[in-house]
Amino acid sequence: MEQIYTIPVNEAFDKSIADPKCGCPFCTIFNKLEANEVEMITGASMMEPSVRIETNEKGFCKKHFSMMTNCENKLSLALILESHLDLLKDKLKGNFLNSVMGTKGSNALKKAGAVSESCYICDRIELYFPKMIETAVLLWETSGDFKDKLRKQPYFCLPHYTRILSFAKDKLDRRKFNDFYDDISSVENAYLAKIKDDVSWFCKKFDYRYESEPWYDSKDAIYRAIKFLSGSDE
Repeated sequence: MEQIYTIPVNEAFDKSIADPKCGCPFCTIFNKLEANEVEMITGASMMEPSVRIETNEKGFCKKHFSMMTNCENKLSLALILESHLDLLKDKLKGNFLNSVMGTKGSNALKKAGAVSESCYICDRIELYFPKMIETAVLLWETSGDFKDKLRKQPYFCLPHYTRILSFAKDKLDRRKFNDFYDDISSVENAYLAKIKDDVSWFCKKFDYRYESEPWYDSKDAIYRAIKFLSGSDE
C-alpha cells in the first residue's frame, strides 16, 4: 500500500485517539488537504501555466475564496482574479449568431452557470480525499492495529461515516463488510447516544426545575451536534 496515503490516514486516526476533541479523523484529513491546496494556489502553484488555465476556467467556490482572502499573499489572489475575470468577460460576451437565432443570452447563461458551480480547490481535494477513504478501508482489512485504531475513534461525522460505509460496501465482500459495519457503527452509535443526551440536557437546563443542576457535558452540545451532523470545516 502506498505510504503517501497511509501516513496521513494513520496520523489523523492517532490524533483523534490522543485528543478526542479532534473529532472525526476524516475531517482532519479533509481540512489538511484543503489548507494545503489554499496555501499552494496562493503560493508557487499560482505561477504554473497549467494551474492558471484551470483556475481561469473553474474559479473557486465562496468558501475557498474566503479562505484565500485570509492568506497574506494578496497579490497572488489578485493575479488569479485578474486572469479569471478576463476569461469570464470573454465567455459572457454575446455573438451575432446568438442574436439571429433568438438565443441571445442563453450561451452566456450556460457558461456563467458552469463557472459559478465549479471550484478548482474542491476538484483538487476530490482527487485525493477518496484515496484516503479507500486507504482507511484497506488498512482496516489488512492491519489488526488499524482495526483497533478505528474502534477507538471518538466518532465519525455523519457525511464521512456515510461515505466510508458506501465505499466499504462496494469494496469488501459481505462477511468483511458486516464486520467493518459492526466496528464503525459501534463507534457511531455510542457517540450519537452521547450527543443526543447532551443536547437533551442542554434543553432541560432552560427549565426552571433543572436550574440548580450541573451542566455536565452539555454546554457545547449544540456545537458538537452540528459538527457531528455536518462535519468540521475548521
